[in-house]
Amino acid sequence: MFNNRLLSLIRKEFIQIWRDPRTLMLVIAIPVTQILLMGYAATTDVRNIPMAVLDQDRSASARKLLDAYRAADYFQLSIEVDSEDELQESIDRGDVKVGLIIPPDYSRSLKGEGSAHVVFVLDGSDPTIASTSLSATKLIAQAYATQVLLDQGARFSISAPDAPLELHTQVWYNPDMIDAYFMVPGVIGTILYALTSTLTATAVVRERERGTIEQLIVTPIRPWELVVGKILPYVFLALINTLEVLAIGSLLFHVPIRSDLSVILLISGLFLLSGLGVGLLVSTISNTQQEAMLGAFFTYLPSIFLSGFFFPIEAMPKVLQWISTIIPLRYYLVVIRSLLIKGVGISALQDEIVALLLFGGVMMTLAALRFRKRLD
Repeated sequence: MFNNRLLSLIRKEFIQIWRDPRTLMLVIAIPVTQILLMGYAATTDVRNIPMAVLDQDRSASARKLLDAYRAADYFQLSIEVDSEDELQESIDRGDVKVGLIIPPDYSRSLKGEGSAHVVFVLDGSDPTIASTSLSATKLIAQAYATQVLLDQGARFSISAPDAPLELHTQVWYNPDMIDAYFMVPGVIGTILYALTSTLTATAVVRERERGTIEQLIVTPIRPWELVVGKILPYVFLALINTLEVLAIGSLLFHVPIRSDLSVILLISGLFLLSGLGVGLLVSTISNTQQEAMLGAFFTYLPSIFLSGFFFPIEAMPKVLQWISTIIPLRYYLVVIRSLLIKGVGISALQDEIVALLLFGGVMMTLAALRFRKRLD
C-alpha cells in the first residue's frame, strides 16, 4: 500500500508544510488558543457583579445588610448613588448590572412588628447575569432574614415576626429574561466582524494569487483608491446583513428595536473600521487565501470568547478581562445591546463609541500603511 511513489508524495507534502512556517504556526496556535479560551472563558459562574447602592436609611441596620452582600462574592458594591435617576443612569451606561434600594424607613420597620422592604433592580439585557443575580440576592436576603429572626428572638425572648425582611425584585428592559434579546444583537456583531475581516483579507490576497494585483498597480489608481475600492463593497454587504438580522430578530424572536435605526447603522459603521483594518492587515502578511483565512480566524476566536458574546466577562479570570479591553467587539456588543434593548442615547455610550473610533482608526491606519508599503 505504501509504495515509493506514495511515500515520496507524503514526504513532499511534509516538506511543503514545513517550508510555510506562517501557516504551520497558525495551525498549531489555533487549537492551543481555542482550548485555553474554552477552559478559562467558557464559564457562566458569575462573580463580582458590579452593584450600585441607593441607601436612603443610612443606619446601622442598613450597613449590616450591605455587609451581608459584601460577604458573598457574588456582588461588588462599586457605586453609591443618591437618587433613583442616578441609579438608572448607572445601569443604562453599563457601569453596574444590579442596584439595591434601601428605603428611608428600613431600620424602623426592621425593629417594629412589620417587615422591612428593600428593592433589588436587575439589568435584564444580559439574562445570564440577571438570573444569577436574582438567585444570589434571594439567597442572601433569606440568610440575612434568618439571622435577624435569631437576633430578635434572642434579644426579646419572644417569637419574632415571620418575615423581618421582604425583598422586591425588578427586572428592567427584559422582564422575562428572554435569551434571544441577548443573543440576536451579539450575532450582529459577530457577523459584521467575520464578514469584514475574512472577506477583506481573502479578497486582496486573491488578487495577488491571480496576478491581477500587478495589473492594478500599473494603472493610474492610487493606493488609497485601491484600498477604498476593495473594502466599500464589503461595508455595503455588512450593513445589509445588519438590517437582515435586525428584521429576522424582530419578526421571529420579537427582539425590540428601541433606538433610531440610523444611529444603529452609524455606530455599526464605526465598528466595521476595526474589522476592515484587521482584514487588510492580515492580507499584507499572507501570501495565499488559506493563510488569510487562518489569520482572520485566529483573530476571530479571541473576539468571540472574550467579548461577552457567549459568556459574561465578569465570570472570566482577571487576566482575560484585561485582555478583553483590546477587543473591539466587546465595546460594540455593549453598544448594540444597549441601543436595541435599553433604548439609551449616544450620551450613555460615549466611552464605548470613543473606543470603537480609536480602535478603528488605529487598525485602518496600520493596515493602510502596511498595504501601501506592500504595493510599493
